Amino acid sequence: MTRRLILYLYLTVALAANAGHVLIDGVLEQSEIYPGTVHTFQVYVPDQYNGKKEAALYVGLDGVLCRAPQVMDSLIAAGKMPCTIGVFLQPGVIRDDEGTVLRYNRCYEFDSTTGLFARFLETELLPAVEKMKTSRGKAIKLSRQPQDRMIFGLSSGGIAAFNAAWHRPDLFGKVFTGVGTFVAMRGGNDLQALVRKTEPQPLRIFIQDGSNDAWNPLFGHWYEGNQMLASALEFAGYDVQMDWSDGGHNVTRSTEIFPQVMEWMWRDWPAAPTAGKTGNDFLQELFNAEDLGWERASEGMKGKPVTRIIYPDLTNIAMIPTTPGSTVWQYLLKDGQPTCGEPFYWLHNDDSRPLEIQTITFDGNGNLWAVTNLGIQICDQNGRVRGILRMPSDVGPVNEITISGGYVWLLTDTWNWRRRLNVASPILGIRPPSQGQG
Repeated sequence: MTRRLILYLYLTVALAANAGHVLIDGVLEQSEIYPGTVHTFQVYVPDQYNGKKEAALYVGLDGVLCRAPQVMDSLIAAGKMPCTIGVFLQPGVIRDDEGTVLRYNRCYEFDSTTGLFARFLETELLPAVEKMKTSRGKAIKLSRQPQDRMIFGLSSGGIAAFNAAWHRPDLFGKVFTGVGTFVAMRGGNDLQALVRKTEPQPLRIFIQDGSNDAWNPLFGHWYEGNQMLASALEFAGYDVQMDWSDGGHNVTRSTEIFPQVMEWMWRDWPAAPTAGKTGNDFLQELFNAEDLGWERASEGMKGKPVTRIIYPDLTNIAMIPTTPGSTVWQYLLKDGQPTCGEPFYWLHNDDSRPLEIQTITFDGNGNLWAVTNLGIQICDQNGRVRGILRMPSDVGPVNEITISGGYVWLLTDTWNWRRRLNVASPILGIRPPSQGQG
């Protein structure tokens, strides 16, 4: 018996059980994040949902794919996944009064590697869903726990699903991406580098692709991009599984394996995914056994951002340029005056817009720490980012970052945050050990 026939029989038997659902149509208009767009969606409500207890959440992009409602009916009835509300979203479209499409928003919404789409889901789509009721008057109540939330997408929807969880692991703890466009459209090809350099997050990820997926001379090879991302996720210690086949750029293989993927995703629910141990030795050396993450330490004081910092041995100075960009400049100091300036410290960005660099400092090893909207990027003495630390989600603008007493401090107008790390404090007048030319 072939694998495909086995899957078919599995579904046939499952669907024969006493399980069912309703689908509710919805429309989201007047978006502030994507102005002028109209998003249609459907909300899946299983028969087991009573409207009293918060349900788990499944977000499916590009509408209903992979026979998701029927598979979820079966797994919920069998106790292999919790009672779950499904939200099947179509990307935004802008039409004129006659109905002519003026803009398809799918590539902008789905392929962008920023956290904008996650914010759209959090602040616009999901609140709209929770205002809805079933025909029997049951209110839609969604769990806020990331271990109760999963997102799936195919192609551009695949990278959108990954990015939503990557930027907001507090919003989604589970991701299934099929034939994702991790290629050079809107920066998807850079994600594997960011995964390797950023401290791992508590995510469970399944990646599917086939060797006959798209090859485009402009954007790259989809299969190669998925394999590189998968390799990076393994390196960074994520709970990740892959399915490689000879399939092409379609939904066929994701549909075949969808029941098994869902069982794998929910296998130990309600346990939460945990962050693994990264293979990034620079980050490994930073992490302290006493590290409990960021904590509020004291009330803040209003101040101006520190935009220049002198190297510990007083031989050079780093400056955030007044012109927006993605670099920090280094100047040598001669008779106390800056000279020989270069855009020396190169920082990662997740968008084509200038990176927001808030403040900088040096540690005792001569590494530059730069607070950015992509996290705290730590550069070695040669100006290369070695590690990226996540910041507290509600930290706000940071005026100063300091390193003292085994803690990294973030000073803001409202609160001062600290985190216990293995990091040496800078000592003025003392030259850090040379890291060589690399």
